[in-house]
Amino acid sequence: MSASENNREIRYNPQAIEAKWQGLWDREKTFRATEDPHREKFYCLVMFPYPSGRIHMGHVRNYAIGDVIARHQRMLGKNVLNPMGWDAFGMPAENAARKQNSHPGTWTYANIAHMRQELKSMGLAYDWERELATCDSDYARWEQVLFLKLFTKGLIYRKNSLVNWDPVDATVLANEQVIDGRGWRSGALVERRELSQWFMRITAYADELLDGLDHLPDWPATVRTMQNHWIGRSHGLEFSFALEGLAETLPVYTTRPDTLMGVTFCSIAAEHPLARKVAGNNPDAALFIRECQKSGTSEEAMERLEKKGFDTGFKAIHPLTGEKIPVYIANFVLMSYGTGAVMAVPAHDQRDFEFARAHQLPIRVVIQPPGQPLEGATLREAWTGPGIMVNSLSFDDLDNETCKVRIIETFTKRGLGSQRTHYRLRDWGISRQRYWGNPIPMIHCPQCGIVPVPEADLPVQLPEQVDLNVQGNPLDHLATFTDVSCPQCHAPARRETDTMDTFMESSWYFLRYCCRDFQDGPLDGVRVNHWMPVDQYIGGIEHAVLHLLYARFFHKALRDEGLVTTDEPFRRLLTQGMVRKDTLSCPNHGWRYPKEVIDKGDGWVCGACHQPIVVGRNEKMSKSKNNVVDPAELIQGYGADTARMFMLFAAPPQQDLEWNDAGVDGAWRFLNRLWRMVQEVLPWLDGVVAATATPDAAELRVLRTKTHETIDKVGRDLERFQFNTAIAAVMELVNAGTRWLAENPLQDAGQPALAVLRELVESAIILLHPLVPHITEELWQSLGHARQLCHQPWPKTDPQALVRGEITIVIQVNGKLRTKINVPTDISQADLESAARNNTTVQSQLQGKTVVKVIVVPGRLVNIVAK
Repeated sequence: MSASENNREIRYNPQAIEAKWQGLWDREKTFRATEDPHREKFYCLVMFPYPSGRIHMGHVRNYAIGDVIARHQRMLGKNVLNPMGWDAFGMPAENAARKQNSHPGTWTYANIAHMRQELKSMGLAYDWERELATCDSDYARWEQVLFLKLFTKGLIYRKNSLVNWDPVDATVLANEQVIDGRGWRSGALVERRELSQWFMRITAYADELLDGLDHLPDWPATVRTMQNHWIGRSHGLEFSFALEGLAETLPVYTTRPDTLMGVTFCSIAAEHPLARKVAGNNPDAALFIRECQKSGTSEEAMERLEKKGFDTGFKAIHPLTGEKIPVYIANFVLMSYGTGAVMAVPAHDQRDFEFARAHQLPIRVVIQPPGQPLEGATLREAWTGPGIMVNSLSFDDLDNETCKVRIIETFTKRGLGSQRTHYRLRDWGISRQRYWGNPIPMIHCPQCGIVPVPEADLPVQLPEQVDLNVQGNPLDHLATFTDVSCPQCHAPARRETDTMDTFMESSWYFLRYCCRDFQDGPLDGVRVNHWMPVDQYIGGIEHAVLHLLYARFFHKALRDEGLVTTDEPFRRLLTQGMVRKDTLSCPNHGWRYPKEVIDKGDGWVCGACHQPIVVGRNEKMSKSKNNVVDPAELIQGYGADTARMFMLFAAPPQQDLEWNDAGVDGAWRFLNRLWRMVQEVLPWLDGVVAATATPDAAELRVLRTKTHETIDKVGRDLERFQFNTAIAAVMELVNAGTRWLAENPLQDAGQPALAVLRELVESAIILLHPLVPHITEELWQSLGHARQLCHQPWPKTDPQALVRGEITIVIQVNGKLRTKINVPTDISQADLESAARNNTTVQSQLQGKTVVKVIVVPGRLVNIVAK
């Protein structure tokens, strides 16, 4: 056989190798998970995707991370559950169907089929028998059953409420779905509307959700802090202002009773009864209230508004001083937070300060910081820190924390108010006015009121024939859907047309994975309680106060229904960073590039208009910015293993990853180097058993020590998700093997050397397997192993091999590195100093100088100080 023919035979062909192993895993159902009480379970889960049509590089990174963890745990001997499914309801499908004049289900299931194949092309170790889509009628049925259970328990209710209205998606958004005043999907500016809505009583679990964060030590501190802030438990004073000339009072709640003497006005929400009373007789007030309703209902939206107000003409009476205080309707006060009224202290609250400046209202300082005397007239911003009380009657000279306690005591004794605990958290609005969602299983009867659909009639199915181009919710226009008989009195009634928020589906899918085939209820308690909680959950930090908070609440509610036994759904959480890539844009043509650019040497210009190209560094990958790398093209060109290795090597999982084409090439070159090394040694390793003891030869001892040091490091790195340093360690091991091969002809190698070499090669392959499973399976098989590598136990370190015969010592002269020497590990300090002095490089550095001191750091360095 010629050399060229031999090279063709052993050439690394990722496409053929990956197709072979993916087919085998699929046929043999290699990663099917079954309950086994005799093995330690490990439930690994990556947040399931929305079936948008194609996977992107964020998916590749996310799912590769989860796959490494699942495969590693399986090799550690654990019984691993690693499922996949689809978060399939939502507005994008409805919008796409409208554009394509098709049905959302058609679009969704076609996308699922395509994305399933893309995920399989990555070699992910999923149990595909547990696959589910939340738009499946089976899943919808059991979710509707859970809805009725929680309704019966009192955790789901209906009421009129101000809501965040997305005018583009024409649906309601929860506060958590409003980001920077815009809808989380459409990006449209959110408005306020009052609608009758369905809510889940998440506030009933506020304390448990908050206190439970202390029992999640393996969650990122950032996520726990975000949830803590969102729940927002606070302790303060609740009392009422009397209103001059009115029988009504103005209840308020404050966490800063120490600032009570600094109140110079009160502000109320546009929806407050007092505001409506004013609007009834004042057209200008009515107009102002309508303007207020163009903003959202979240605190974040309120904070960004220009502070506007309307003087009601009413006066509030200060409960301690009797002072008359103006009452304003303010655009930044929400009726849904607290009492819908705020005591305003402009000297000590920045929002109140801005409002007071805009409306020429008094600013009265009542807390003086030490050594910084403040005057209201000269304040440039509110003082919100601690200090000593002033202008506060009998509370003067107290520190402000003591003053809080004293004022609460005073109000309580006089019957003016009392201490209360409040929360920022509001009940979760789950009504959505759209077609493509899970129908809410309720019926509105004129005689009986709201009546649940009988469980025997579930699921309530979405009608197949629907006009998606009508204004508002398409279901409102379908009499075949809405017109029903009341289940109780059989009189004509109307079916509920709101569908559920898609976060309902993602709040329990991880439980259904445990018993995908169960048909006697939503959950099989035996199997669910075997697998739960999820041992490792992986997803983006953008879900910190959306999905992650809702899922925790839903899980606790189902626990109290006796459906699960665990308190928390996710034991350990990993939030991965984003994938970023530089962008090139033209001022005239936008994000159409890097195509059609001309390199001028000192910068790029547009090939069409010759305007300088603007470079955006490390932008998030986005189609709109034309900086997307197609995973399918990458996998077709380099193979899935190269794609996986690059994504895992380029950055730690928790950090953002900067796309680098050279990094992809580097991963490709390393896998080829590994492939060639194994092909080179294969003929010589036939019949050779991997070393189990350290040989006498020094160079072989060094090589075996390197192997076991790598086993030790990679094992620890994978447990800490430090995949990049694990890969680097295996690269060093492969380099050590390659160097040994270059210096030692295989035809001259004895049995001990070949045994050490086989151990090194097999260890490198095993250690890389969770990260690059296809090439390692192929190489493992080529070494003569009949059993799949994915069933191979994780290697153990040999303590004897970790004992080095020699160590490397740094030699410095006057603190500067001059050379390194290898010495026995048990060398004495005197012999080490002598070896350093007698080194030829050191002697040349000491020529003409007198040694005044020798500093020896055992096991590390020798520093010779000379003049």
